[in-house]
Amino acid sequence: MFRMGDEFQSAGSGQPLIAETPLPTRTWVPVRWPPQSRRRWFRSLPFHVALFLLTILTTLVVGTHIEINYARNLPVFDWDPSLAYFRTLWNHPGLLILGVPFSFTLLTILLAHELGHYLTCCHYGIEATYPYFIPAPTLIGTIGAFIRIKSPIMNRRELFDVGISGPLAGFIVAIPAIALAALFSRGGAPAVTPDSITLGHPLTFVLVAKLLRPGVSAGALAFSPIGCAAWVGLFATALNLLPVGQLDGGHILYAVFGDKHRNISRGFFLVMLPLGIFCWVGWIVWGVLLLLLGLRHPYLVDPDQELGRGRKLLALVALLMFALTFIPTPFKVL
Repeated sequence: MFRMGDEFQSAGSGQPLIAETPLPTRTWVPVRWPPQSRRRWFRSLPFHVALFLLTILTTLVVGTHIEINYARNLPVFDWDPSLAYFRTLWNHPGLLILGVPFSFTLLTILLAHELGHYLTCCHYGIEATYPYFIPAPTLIGTIGAFIRIKSPIMNRRELFDVGISGPLAGFIVAIPAIALAALFSRGGAPAVTPDSITLGHPLTFVLVAKLLRPGVSAGALAFSPIGCAAWVGLFATALNLLPVGQLDGGHILYAVFGDKHRNISRGFFLVMLPLGIFCWVGWIVWGVLLLLLGLRHPYLVDPDQELGRGRKLLALVALLMFALTFIPTPFKVL
């Protein structure tokens, strides 16, 4: 950012610019914001730990509510608009222990995803921040996590490995949670009201339910707190694997196809439009957001290096993960 108005200063003199100074002779000096000490704090390990602890708290609050709804055979994401629940938590904070299954499962999946990126960056000597976890008053208690890459990536192999490592690690960690959810979730759909939020079933849930609970369809299982967290983890994996722009799927696409990725990304935007009209309006919102973020990619020092056969086969694994986690209608309000 730059300071505005009479706080602009000429380089060298340190004096305020006067109005009579000819415009072509002005030299603007950018002012770093936030200040250096504050930027160091935002990048420090204690700041990342503080964000993570706050995210534990917000997901415990949501997880406790999910556990209570599950015990009452109510849709897990239905909320009473009154503040009675929060008053109860304030008076009885020990109830937060009920939120541990949801919070622990969700944060483990998200942490595995981000550590996949981070450790791959460390392997290649790419400078990256610690994971930023974002606590937020959402239906899941967070809006996710991310890392920032702060140094150039050398070639397409490094870009591919960094891009796929996160979704792959998160998906692997989510599988045991899905298995536990399928084994121990209560049979029978919960009672719903006209404003209830119901969840779609990714193909992973359907296949695991058929394997571990033969004769019981995934739609006939109520989502337990662990199942809810696994569902969120799979949905986050699908979103990250969308073959667009700065998402992990976009990086993988660019690493595999090079400059051809732009046409594929643009074509996927056309697919998101009917999905938004007929399945879930959120796809249109998500598509607009991705369009605003742009289709550019990190600068590669050597963009012409080939991936090799092994990574191309791994790209097919990423495509399979996307097929197993993508849900055309993730949410439905009855």
